[in-house]
Amino acid sequence: MFDCFMTDQGKVRNHNEDAGGIFNSESGQKLAVVADGMGGHRAGDVASQLAVTVLHNKWQEAGAFNTPDEAEGWLKQSVLEVNQDIQEHANQHEECQGMGTTLVAAICTDGFATIAHIGDSRCYLANNYGFKQVTEDHSLVNELVRSGQITSEQAEHHPRKNVLLKALGTEEEITPDILTISFDEDDRLLLCSDGLSNKVTDDEIEELAAFNGKWEEFCQSLVDLANERGGEDNITLAVIHYSHTDSKEGAD
Repeated sequence: MFDCFMTDQGKVRNHNEDAGGIFNSESGQKLAVVADGMGGHRAGDVASQLAVTVLHNKWQEAGAFNTPDEAEGWLKQSVLEVNQDIQEHANQHEECQGMGTTLVAAICTDGFATIAHIGDSRCYLANNYGFKQVTEDHSLVNELVRSGQITSEQAEHHPRKNVLLKALGTEEEITPDILTISFDEDDRLLLCSDGLSNKVTDDEIEELAAFNGKWEEFCQSLVDLANERGGEDNITLAVIHYSHTDSKEGAD
């Protein structure tokens, strides 16, 4: 599998509240993580980095996942631990009270990918059947769209677009959305924070499906596009390309 992770402060924020990474296991499986610390809350960068650190540490201790049930169980338990750790940290550090983070994480294996998310960081899939957003935003605006109260076009410019209905660290009990999809030769996953998805259209992200160059160049082109359109938020993305080719195309 080829992969690329990239994060950028953007053009407006004075620091980066996003965090993430792509982590390998001895079995060849990968864990991709993107977390977006909640803007407007103190210590959003602490919350997002804590989420990534907890998942990374647990990943280093995990064995290979042979079935979707194993991967889903691990992700659910791990996300619950992240939530608890963020709350405990906030309780012990007054300056961190009220912090939270979104999270999207994907375990990628030979044959399936298991994805967990909370908030509005997203996962997209490109394969032989097309291109689609795999996750469903936990946001007020998305609920308004789903219930038919506003259109997708109205959602783009809604004044409460950034209001989340779920975030890690904000409630004692929280349940992530978890699903498993097939992950086969030449399939591509893209995880990102809303600093990307708010600035780059699905049609532009869909270029993921046909791209055959170096993934760093693809990721950088999306970051540059988001910055050209204002870059008001931090921008983070991770790409996993399932390929057994010996070619250096797409390689790190």
